[in-house]
Formats: sequence, C-alpha cells, structure tokens
Amino acid sequence: MIYKQFKALNNEKLSSVGFGCWAIGGTWNNTEDQKSIETIKKAVELGINFFDVAPIYGMGHSEKILGEALKDYDRSSLFIATKCGLIWDENKVVTKSISRESLYKELNASLERLQTSYIDLYQIHWPFEGMKLEEGMATLMEMKEKGLIRYIGLSNFSLKDTKKCMELAEISTLQGLYNMLEPNSEIYHHKQLEYRTANELLPLCKEEGMAFLPYSPLMQGLLTGEFKLENNFDSSDDRSKNPKLNGERFLNYFNCVEELKEIAQEIGKPLSQVAINWLIAQKEVGPVICGAQTPQQIEENVRSTTWELEEKTIKKIEMVLNKKNIC
Repeated sequence: MIYKQFKALNNEKLSSVGFGCWAIGGTWNNTEDQKSIETIKKAVELGINFFDVAPIYGMGHSEKILGEALKDYDRSSLFIATKCGLIWDENKVVTKSISRESLYKELNASLERLQTSYIDLYQIHWPFEGMKLEEGMATLMEMKEKGLIRYIGLSNFSLKDTKKCMELAEISTLQGLYNMLEPNSEIYHHKQLEYRTANELLPLCKEEGMAFLPYSPLMQGLLTGEFKLENNFDSSDDRSKNPKLNGERFLNYFNCVEELKEIAQEIGKPLSQVAINWLIAQKEVGPVICGAQTPQQIEENVRSTTWELEEKTIKKIEMVLNKKNIC
C-alpha cells in the first residue's frame, strides 16, 4: 500500500486508496450488511486506514455499519472522515443547517453510530444558499479545540466559499467529484457544481498543502468497464437517477470507456486500476475514495497501488479524453 502525507494533515500517513461508504448505506443494488462488514475488515487487513462516510448515507445506516466493522480495531490506527450539514426528520425529509445547535446534534449522533469518541475529519457535506459560515466555522473550531474532531474539511464547495472558510478556520481537506471522465464537471446527478476540480481546487490544494479527496473515482462503476449500453441497474439504485449514466448523455461516456478499455488491455491492467492509478499519481490527490461491496472489490482497488502508469500511457489516455470532449 502506498501512503501519502499532507502538510495540512500534520503529515499523517494516509493510505492512497481509501474506503468510501456511500454504497454500504443500502442505496446501491446488491448491498448486504454482513458482506459490507467483511469488506471493511478486509480493507483494514490490506492496509487501508482512511474511511469516508456521511450520516445521510442510508440515513445513519452507513455510519452504523462502519462503526460495527471497526469497533475491535485500534482506533488510533484508523482515520475516520464523516460529514455534517444534511439532516432529516422522521419523514425522511432532508434539510440543511450548519448552526451550532444542529452541528453538535449531528456530531453526537455520528459519534454514537460510529462507536468512537472523536472524528478525525469533519466535513461540511454540501454548501447551500444562506449558510452562516461564520457560525459554522466557529463551531467546528470549537469542536476541534475540545478534541471532538481533529481536522476540518469541506465537500463540494466553490473556490470562493472555500477561501472564505479558510479565513475563518483551519481547513485541511477539500472533497469533490473527480475522475478521468469528470475532471471539471459542472453537474453531479442533477446538482449543479459551483467548482471545477482540476482547474480550481487542485491548484489551491497544491498551494496550501491540503489534500483533495476525490469521490466517484470510477464514475459510479462506469470506469470498471463492465457496464452495458442499457439496463445496468434498477430504479431502486441511486445511479438510475444520474443523467450521465442513462439516456443520450450516457452514450459518449460509454464510447469513451470502450476506447480506454483498449488502452488498459494494452498494458495488461483492469480499467478500474488504471482509473484509480491515474488519480494516485497526482500529488495533490489524497486518499482516493473508492467504494466496495465485496472483499474481492477492495482487493482489486488495493492492487491499483502496486504499479505506476507510464507517461506514454497517460498521454494516450489524455488523447482519448480530449477527442471525446470530456470535461
């Protein structure tokens, strides 16, 4: 396993491949709790020490599964990142808040579900209109001073709001959508993104010594190279709501993947490993948030750290992406 270090994270050693917990919340097809626990334990066994989760994933379920899986391990050897700012009621209606009262309520609930006394990285999940950044940042700094959280991060924030937060608190990480097919995407599912990862956030991370945490490194499974032209998942799978994976927009991405598969075959590696390796090679990129539903999938993800892409292969990949007008 390759480990990375970042100035804004006190040069702690973090596995270059992390474990993303969205799918284990039960929002993807074929997810089983016991299998998820086995997969998380396999991740620890293989050297993964970074786990990214959020309360909203399965409305608490993902945090519970992660907490159950990790409860018997040495807590100091693990780095748990969760999020805040999205809350739900008994009717599962989701609202957004970063008020002091709401943040403490969220944190206490996460600590209980995760079976831990502190969170390593606490991230505001999504920005929203009218958010009171001064109150939110002050609260997070207070939590940090109390030892309830160790680092503060932002997820899906614009460059402008990120810089404002940096004036109010110590920001250690940025998280956002980033993969070979979506380097500067303007949309995630139906949500407009107010940032451009490659053009805006990666340069900032490089300048400030922060880690950029890329989610959806395989574009929700498309970069495994195993998708068909249609009928890849049913309506109960959250990916069925992603316009890039369905309908007319999907065709260009699918055709691009078919060409990328040829490059992967030339070097004798699975496309999924090529996609993850492409991210790991970038110094500003922190733990790549890779989801997995089986021990076999996590083993495949970890194999991405055992070799490096050659420059000539990277150039071939860039030619395909440019030709397909990927952005």
